[in-house]
Amino acid sequence: MKKYTLLAGLMLCLGVLSSTYTQAQTTNNNTIYACYHKTTGDLRKVSGPGQCKNTEIQTSWNTAGVPGPQGPKGDKGEKGEPGAQGPPGPNPLQVAILRWYQANQTGISFAIGSVPWEVAFDGSNIWVSNSGGGTVTKLRASDGTNLGSFAAGDTPVGIAYDGVNIWVANFSNDRVTKLRASDGTNLGSFPTGLLPRGVAFDGSNIWVSNSGGDTVTKLRASDGMNLGFFAAGNSPTGIAFDGSNIWVSNFGGTVTKLRASDGTNLGSFTVGNDSRSVAFDGANIWVSNRGSGTVTKLRASDGTNLGSFPTGNLPEGIAFDGSNIWVANLGSDTVTKLRASDGTNLGSFPTDRAPHGVAFDGSNIWVVNQGSGTVTKH
Repeated sequence: MKKYTLLAGLMLCLGVLSSTYTQAQTTNNNTIYACYHKTTGDLRKVSGPGQCKNTEIQTSWNTAGVPGPQGPKGDKGEKGEPGAQGPPGPNPLQVAILRWYQANQTGISFAIGSVPWEVAFDGSNIWVSNSGGGTVTKLRASDGTNLGSFAAGDTPVGIAYDGVNIWVANFSNDRVTKLRASDGTNLGSFPTGLLPRGVAFDGSNIWVSNSGGDTVTKLRASDGMNLGFFAAGNSPTGIAFDGSNIWVSNFGGTVTKLRASDGTNLGSFTVGNDSRSVAFDGANIWVSNRGSGTVTKLRASDGTNLGSFPTGNLPEGIAFDGSNIWVANLGSDTVTKLRASDGTNLGSFPTDRAPHGVAFDGSNIWVVNQGSGTVTKH
């Protein structure tokens, strides 16, 4: 009994006595093994279990003790200094239409045809009418790859997409050409009025402004059947659909509002001098005034003038990106960005020479440059 009492005492004092023992080794799991001599009371460390002699008793212990209980929670530290303000989050409307990136201010340019005029987006690709070459060019919107040029009648100018096909106004032969968007196949040419310029789609029909006849033509999109001619103002050019009505800009500084269902004239409203292109922002109509260097904002419901806002020199094409209005300035080689809610000028960005048409593809603004035969992606 005395021997085993001595063993317990020696184990408790191991930390002090360990320097007197030889052949000590520690295993990889931090367990120390030892052999206690039954007669002499000597204690020796060994490298592992099963190494004690018949005259010895095996024992072992861990080099680390059992973890103690967790201590009490410390006091809460003092509040730190506020960090720098982060960048503003994306506008929810911009996110919804896949447009939450800042504009590429310098733009990337892609070569197209001769004297490009207008531009349209078909959901995947950009289409540009080349008035000097009798063609339209198709570019992949994601990277600008040229997917081909397709014959589109004489002097193609205005252009629109109907969900399946591309429609192009032929200024010099008083017709509009229909191309299948998937492959550019020509599906026919249909008579319009004199000197057709602008093209718009209302969900079922194609509308064409006839600058030489002071009218607009309504064609059934499915087969090109002429559904009527309707009076507009003097030399109508730009044209847009607001969900219920057709809006047509007239050279004399007015826009005409026609009910899309039957062409009834719902009024004429004053804008700026030499009005050109028209765009709809979901609630309002925007008109570029080439002769005034401005754009005019009209409330679509009743035509109330909500103000005119400066742009660059000779504004032409106009487009809405979900939050902002973009205007191509033919005379200053720039595109101007205006906040749609209040017309605040958010900057002008360089393009190539003589920008004319503008379109939005859900992520980027595309600007057609007549003077350089290119289209710029912003």
